Amino acid sequence: MDDLLISNAFVVDGTGAPGFVADVAVKDGRITEVGQLRGRAAKRVVDAGGQLLTPGFVDIHTHFDGQVCWDKQVTPSSWHGVTTVVMGNCGVGFAPVRPGSEDQLVELMESVEDIPGTALHEGMPWGWESFGEYLDTIDTPYTIDIGAQVPHVALRHYVMGERCYDDATAEDMTAMSEITRQALVDGALGFSTSRFYGHLDKAGNLVPGTNAAADEMVAIAEAFVGLDHGAIEVISDHLDKAEELSWIEHIARLTGRPMTFLVPAAGAVKGIWDLADKLNAEGLQIRPQVGARPASVLMTLEGTLNPMRQFPAYAGIKDLPYDEQRAMLLDPAFRAKVLADDAKTSRFADTNKMISTWHKMYVLPTDLSYEPSYEDSIAGIAEARGIHVREALMDVMADQRPILFLFGKYNGDLEMQIEAIKHQHSVFGLSDGGAHCGVLCDASVPTYMLAYMTRDRTKGDTMPVEFVVHKMTQDTAELYGLTDRGVIAPGYRADLNLIDYDNLCLEDPEMVYDLPAGGKRLIQRAQGYTMTVCNGEVTYENGEHTGAMPGRLIRGGAGR
Repeated sequence: MDDLLISNAFVVDGTGAPGFVADVAVKDGRITEVGQLRGRAAKRVVDAGGQLLTPGFVDIHTHFDGQVCWDKQVTPSSWHGVTTVVMGNCGVGFAPVRPGSEDQLVELMESVEDIPGTALHEGMPWGWESFGEYLDTIDTPYTIDIGAQVPHVALRHYVMGERCYDDATAEDMTAMSEITRQALVDGALGFSTSRFYGHLDKAGNLVPGTNAAADEMVAIAEAFVGLDHGAIEVISDHLDKAEELSWIEHIARLTGRPMTFLVPAAGAVKGIWDLADKLNAEGLQIRPQVGARPASVLMTLEGTLNPMRQFPAYAGIKDLPYDEQRAMLLDPAFRAKVLADDAKTSRFADTNKMISTWHKMYVLPTDLSYEPSYEDSIAGIAEARGIHVREALMDVMADQRPILFLFGKYNGDLEMQIEAIKHQHSVFGLSDGGAHCGVLCDASVPTYMLAYMTRDRTKGDTMPVEFVVHKMTQDTAELYGLTDRGVIAPGYRADLNLIDYDNLCLEDPEMVYDLPAGGKRLIQRAQGYTMTVCNGEVTYENGEHTGAMPGRLIRGGAGR
């Protein structure tokens, strides 16, 4: 007898093949049969009524490294049909760590990924030193599966101590390689590093490893030689530069392991796309990683980024309850003070851009398309109403609607983003689940991709459901060697989503204060997930957690 039988489902199996109507049987955490199975016995039979059945989504770009210590549901990702996450991205994480230096890793994570340090201090038990000991600590039951990568920042900090911002010596490189090797043997799914100008510590310094020499990158990569698992994730500003592409190609050939690189769109950083064309044709894997939309932030009174802070008059109301602040934003006397203010300048050029580039500061569309037009911008609103842009800003913020800022070459639609997603070499990621708590809630992108990009989009063509599901399941799983999931077929893990596709939708972002020590985070819930199954057990029904914790820590290679 099977444990679960889902009958009369419209199955989109994760391979990209056309959907089909079928029944799916599950036993002992595995899919046992797919077909016409009427009359088959099962402990529980669910009539899907023609609803969409997909594999559980595999999110390869998250930052739950600390949150998994206290949140065994791994929210909000698990609310959006995600059944597997990979964390330890962008070079930041919490192992290895020298006893007594834990606070420094917390500060780096707080600065780079906007995760409240107070929450990390209170919510993490610590007690580990090596990466393997960290894995042992987080090897507990979860609602979903989790896997972790070795972060370059923590690795450098562990090996080099206070010298971690300097050039590494030959001895440092050897030590980093040996530690990475042991971490991979212990079950790390890969290694990650940041070479991005925007990743700064609290003092404004580039995080350790940003300018690491090619010799250091190659030395660390040598840890992968001879192993049959592990991916390498890189965020870099230099993916069009010959010297960067040279060591990347060398590592790809040396290790034979998949490499993934964060890119804004298909038309940007042509060098890495050309290298992918060249090396992938030879059987290697260079996978530029793209997201559902350009890098972005949401700005609110409660959030990390609040445009009102640039005006000296705001200091007089910033400590009031938020409802009172919103009322003051509509007060004529207060508004007159703001209009007369000389705006303050942030020490960070990007911050200045985000809070005062009025034609690129968009009111988040009510349809949650994240594809706004000029008319949705602060400048567009001010122009239409014949008012000052600062008045338009205060009106919007008083109305509690988040302001969306999209980085890169956003020209009024997401065609460049869609082109990148469709590219044969791209891999889908960049949800940043668990991070950027005060400015982002992109852990919701699986729902966004299905509801908006395959069904609701009007600014251009939609994408086929089968393609989008493939990009979020089999394709992402295979990058990290998780070949046991991401497909609905006999023998695969029973990680499944039963979805009321016609009614699938996102809810508005909201700020909640549910992290340890009352830390805040932006979340975004969804409607339309009839059922989520992980490892054969129903974890969510109609958006409610069942209490089941069938998820586990995934260990790569022999440690798996």
